[in-house]
Amino acid sequence: MGGHTVTRPKATFCTGHIVRHVVVMAGTGAIGLMAVFIVDLLNLFYISWLGDPALTAAIGFSGVISYVQIAVSIGLSIGIGAITGRLIGAGKMEQAQRVASSFGMFMMGACLVIGLFTAWLATPLLALLGAKGEAARQATLFLEIVSPGLPLIAAGMGCSGLLRAIGAARISMNVTLMGAMISAIADPLLIVVMGLGLKGAAISTILSRLAVALVGFRCARRHGLLALPVRTHVMADTRLVGQVAMPAILTNLATPVGSVFVTHAMASFGLAAIAGQATIDRIVPVAFAFVFALTGSVGPIMSQNLGAGKLDRVRDTLVASLWLVAGCVAITWAVLFMAQDIVVRVFSAQGTAAMLIHLFCNWTIAGYVFIGMLFVANSAFNNLGFPLYSTLFNWGRATLGTIPFVWFGMQFGPAGVQVGQVLGCVLFGSCAVMTAFGVVRRLHPGDRATEPAMPDLPPAQTGEAGLIELDELDHST
Repeated sequence: MGGHTVTRPKATFCTGHIVRHVVVMAGTGAIGLMAVFIVDLLNLFYISWLGDPALTAAIGFSGVISYVQIAVSIGLSIGIGAITGRLIGAGKMEQAQRVASSFGMFMMGACLVIGLFTAWLATPLLALLGAKGEAARQATLFLEIVSPGLPLIAAGMGCSGLLRAIGAARISMNVTLMGAMISAIADPLLIVVMGLGLKGAAISTILSRLAVALVGFRCARRHGLLALPVRTHVMADTRLVGQVAMPAILTNLATPVGSVFVTHAMASFGLAAIAGQATIDRIVPVAFAFVFALTGSVGPIMSQNLGAGKLDRVRDTLVASLWLVAGCVAITWAVLFMAQDIVVRVFSAQGTAAMLIHLFCNWTIAGYVFIGMLFVANSAFNNLGFPLYSTLFNWGRATLGTIPFVWFGMQFGPAGVQVGQVLGCVLFGSCAVMTAFGVVRRLHPGDRATEPAMPDLPPAQTGEAGLIELDELDHST
């Protein structure tokens, strides 16, 4: 990594108290995550105010398909950020600018095609999830408005990746938070005041993404990261970034694939079951923002200590992270256990929806200890040179850890689906952590961490949430 273009940061994590490093890194990350996920939660809150379970269920159905789109966008952004970061680190600024511009064009084009196809096929795609009647009609309307705007979120995420590649993570974060603020202001106006319902939520999403794309593009241009693409280099540059982007997309698609099966299973029990599931899916990222922020936070601490040959500190980081996950889940469980009736009232949940929220607040919330364990283990795999393990455990949880458990649980109604989903996480979370300790035990002082090209991401329901998550993934090369 020659040249004097980039100042090398100090290895701050090689000294001092490990727990303090983990808490500070994850705590600051959690604030950003919460800011965006609260917008998601408010969105559902305003829609639930309208008192129509079909609208709440429509948010659940469209959220699953949006999540697949966002997973692809995040994978592409990881690719563009990782490759340009390496080129900038090697002092090849002009090549970095050219590659970023070439792949940026490809990224926008690919997302436009995906977005238009999703809008065109919205009805059959939603039917596959089990959407019917008014819920299917409303979810289709939402996707037809939002999906063609997918290139906007791709542009925002791409620029965010580029800004992080030069170390301007704070600017990147501010761009994202501005999008979240526009959403927070536009949602109540469009959904409640103007009475547009789900159409209002869709318009608000487009406005927010447009703001993020424009500001992100302006910041990337100002830092000299984008120019007009060179036609003769577009294919070669796209192939170069694709080597990182494709595995990242595959890894990130695992969780939405699992969600597709769970949503389909819930749909067989009616709109109230989908509404309950949608509410829990929005509460989880806010309640567990700290656990999710750990994913991107512990990686740099592990990789710095591995580079310095301090293997005892690598293991200490893993242990400290797991204790913090357990503590965070215990506190959240206690709060939601006591506040469950308020949660049910606030989201106007009735019948099956209320039952699922009560079940979550009383019991299944405990399963997030194991989901947190899986996230921490994946972060260790990515930063200690075993990214393939992360991919395997991700897909293992989404398929073997979801389908058989949920299918069996369906025999006991919607509650069985929720319990089945959690039991699969218990199995894969435990195995992942044991494997992570095995990996740490086999490390030698001379080992080097490889580029963490395939991070594991917590559930992103919207583009803004995806952008925040990208900000948490500190690609320290």
